[in-house]
Amino acid sequence: MDDTWPPTPPPDPLDDVEEENPPPRPPKRRRSRSPTFPEVVASTQPPHTGTHRQRPAKPRRVAQSHARDSAHRKAKRAKHKQELGHIPATSTINEHVRLAEPLEAQLDASSLPSALGGYTAKTKDPDKKHGRKVRRSVAYFLGLGFQLIEWDRFTPRPIFDKMGRIVAVLAGQPPNHAYQATVERAYQAIHDAGSAAQFPATMRRHCRGLFAAITVGLSYGKGQTSPCWLNAKEYTTVAEDFLANEDVGRMAGFADAAFALWTPRLYQRYRDCDTKLHTLHEKLRRPFNHSVFFAAAFNFGPNVWTFKHRDILNLAFGLCAVQALGHFNPKTGGHLVLWDLKMVVEFSPGALILLPSATIAHSNIPVQQGEERASFTQFSAGGIFRYVDNGGQTVKELAEDDPDEYERLMALGAAQWEEGLSLLSTMDELFTTSTQ
Repeated sequence: MDDTWPPTPPPDPLDDVEEENPPPRPPKRRRSRSPTFPEVVASTQPPHTGTHRQRPAKPRRVAQSHARDSAHRKAKRAKHKQELGHIPATSTINEHVRLAEPLEAQLDASSLPSALGGYTAKTKDPDKKHGRKVRRSVAYFLGLGFQLIEWDRFTPRPIFDKMGRIVAVLAGQPPNHAYQATVERAYQAIHDAGSAAQFPATMRRHCRGLFAAITVGLSYGKGQTSPCWLNAKEYTTVAEDFLANEDVGRMAGFADAAFALWTPRLYQRYRDCDTKLHTLHEKLRRPFNHSVFFAAAFNFGPNVWTFKHRDILNLAFGLCAVQALGHFNPKTGGHLVLWDLKMVVEFSPGALILLPSATIAHSNIPVQQGEERASFTQFSAGGIFRYVDNGGQTVKELAEDDPDEYERLMALGAAQWEEGLSLLSTMDELFTTSTQ
């Protein structure tokens, strides 16, 4: 048998296709040559001065355009805030209101000593209008049954009365190092100005305490026929320097924002009054464009503590902003005493408290020997609100020019006080706002 075993497999038909032009072999990769030292030196760029990747410099025109745009946006925001005031965002309300730790006072705000019409207040003790120059300790107040309010200066603590109205707020301060640096610089400016001023003894002794103070802003009362800017006399330059100080301005703006957050309807009452006043007198200005208060006071140290008093010329149902400054231990001194609320509050440097200074008697506990304390306050005279509600007239002028309107306003009497109290917020109201 001629067949071989095993048989040869049949040829693959694809093997019969001859490649006419087979592809060339890939070229050999040449190994890169390391640069020589002279080549490295010649190609080296100047070292970067920053930690980030260096980018080519922008043309001067582009940089200038961006700077103009940034300045324009900043000015637009400032103008918007000046015209409309602070409008708290929902996120801000959620962050502060829902994390707050409310305090209840055994007081009905309607029982506070308001004068007729609710524009100003009256003192309960006429013989003690100027206060007594008595240094009191925390132990003294605890012995009277006062409640000691320990406060970390950051957590908001609104105080509400028996009717649920927020009558005062331990508003606190922003919990960041930048704001703390702002507070320190503001205090240093006040400290340095006070040291340089050499205030006379007559300025360091008055009805509120034994310390010098400069008040700036709008005033109305004591025979004035219209609101006018307070004259700081030889301290005008010092006052204007404070108003132009960016750190003081930032503190003022924070107080305004806290006011708008915790009592938005009362805040709007202030805004409306300011708008009408500006219509009557275009040249009148507030101390700070981004703060709704009509006046401010700088209380110079080294140890600012007040006697028991009420600021009866301030708007009775309104709020006053008090910000502590200095270097002291808030556990041992500097407390704010709220007599009508029977509370003694730890009051740290940089912290803000909003209170109706016209109707709630208040004072301070002195700081310890060697410590320093000053304060910065903002407030509004109740007489300005009366003047605006009278259509830009004094009470006497209104009675002569429009007897019917005069009789109508006088008849309101206590109703205006109650209407003012109705502008105070409740916690439920603020919670509802935060969910909208």
